[in-house]
Amino acid sequence: MPVFAQGKLIGTAGLMQVEGSGGGGIVPWATLSGYDSRDEISFNAVATRVELDDFRLSVLGASISLYDRLEVSIAQQLFDVPALSAQIEQQVLAVKYRLYGDVVYSTLPQLSVGWQHKRLKDSAIASALGAENSSSGNDVYIAATKVHLAAVAGYNAVWNITARATKANQMGLLGFGGQNNDRYEVVLEASAGILFTRHLAVGVEFRQKPNNLGLGEEHWRDIFVSYIPSKSFNLTLAWADLGSIAGAPDQQGVYLSLNGSL
Repeated sequence: MPVFAQGKLIGTAGLMQVEGSGGGGIVPWATLSGYDSRDEISFNAVATRVELDDFRLSVLGASISLYDRLEVSIAQQLFDVPALSAQIEQQVLAVKYRLYGDVVYSTLPQLSVGWQHKRLKDSAIASALGAENSSSGNDVYIAATKVHLAAVAGYNAVWNITARATKANQMGLLGFGGQNNDRYEVVLEASAGILFTRHLAVGVEFRQKPNNLGLGEEHWRDIFVSYIPSKSFNLTLAWADLGSIAGAPDQQGVYLSLNGSL
């Protein structure tokens, strides 16, 4: 019986996003993070850097995907604020469970549910900005993902829609809840892309954000290119528009992510 993951078509496993879950760059998908089939497991790792106008985000993450059913992941986020000579550190522990379907072979989309527990290690900035909780929070989501073979001018296409219940400010880096809102809010996230070859994908993403702190937090967007030379490695380059962060407007920049799988 095979142990390590080779059971899926190349390019259909997605990436590991900035919270460590399998998906796109900023959006978790219904896909699990590796190429494991129902009698395989996979080990996965990611290193991501986002360089914005006034901030930098670095992410290191790892996950295990078990029998195309369960994903467990951990991610360490470091958010640099050069203007304050400060660094915010957050850890994300996450679990995802595939409820139904296969991203390629089932008629309906693959469906998964996920939970992300976020623990903020540096709470001073979140407290100063008025976060209701500056230590930890939880996001839960449901995602639907589908790959359509030869759907667009003969090329494979992929789409994903995610609904997330969250209190997180800027993904949790600025705490959870605030003076504007301290209730869970359901936000929508989406991705779409085309695989021009088995090794090259181009797409877009969108992530809706709550504005709990009253600082004009805006929705996230990116345009990405992923190079997938093998099932063991992929590289993604994106242009990210993250809007206003902590009152600093027009935060745009480059996203670079390296993913490895075994």
